[in-house]
Amino acid sequence: MKITPLDIQQQQFKTKFRGFDVREVDTFLEQMADAFEAMLRENEGLSQKIQRLKAENMGYKKREEAFKRAMLNSQKVLEQMKNNARKSAELVVAEAGVQAEKILNKAHNRLAQLHEDITELKRQRMQIEVQISAVLDAHTKLLEIGKEGMAALDEDESKLKFIQAS
Repeated sequence: MKITPLDIQQQQFKTKFRGFDVREVDTFLEQMADAFEAMLRENEGLSQKIQRLKAENMGYKKREEAFKRAMLNSQKVLEQMKNNARKSAELVVAEAGVQAEKILNKAHNRLAQLHEDITELKRQRMQIEVQISAVLDAHTKLLEIGKEGMAALDEDESKLKFIQAS
């Protein structure tokens, strides 16, 4: 049975001969009703405070869960970014290796071409030297023939001079 302050105030007792002083009992009951009413108000206030604190606590728990999810998502994103960066770096290194290999192959091919060109130029030089030597030999022979022809002409001319002077 639930007792209210009003129940306490309205409570009536039977009086018997040599019973309690009615005014004293009424005063006490009134004090008890006031104290009980104060306790009920305090209890109601505390109940409301508990409800408010429970709601606040629930809000904090929801925020905590949201923060936890956000942290986990951030961690996942960070791991994905790390993995993507690692893969990207590996790709860049692989591409650099391929480019280096291409550059090296080009350099080797160019070097081989230069060696072939040098060999061809040396061959052409020797061929030109042989041709120039042959031309020089031919001109030298022509000069010798020309000198012999001039010497024969000079001899003929001196014979003519000698014949004319005689």
